[in-house]
Amino acid sequence: MVIKSISSVFHLRKRPSSYRAHDAAYSTGGKKGFYLASYPRPYPLTPQQRRVADAANACGIRKGMSKKDLQVAMVECIKPKLRRGG
Repeated sequence: MVIKSISSVFHLRKRPSSYRAHDAAYSTGGKKGFYLASYPRPYPLTPQQRRVADAANACGIRKGMSKKDLQVAMVECIKPKLRRGG
């Protein structure tokens, strides 16, 4: 397997700094350095989430659209699609 960019799979994380709780005798944490952590896998969509996502894509709802356009799309497009079952 060839990975062109390791940053798409892993990212560097800084170790936590040492701290001391107000009721503790000793401080904890404080290991030096970095470690590689993988990005979390996305959770699978539930049937309800998939249905709403499909309706939103069909109606042209996207990130960054104006509030007015979103409200119109929700009332005129999403509402009937979800009522009928898709």
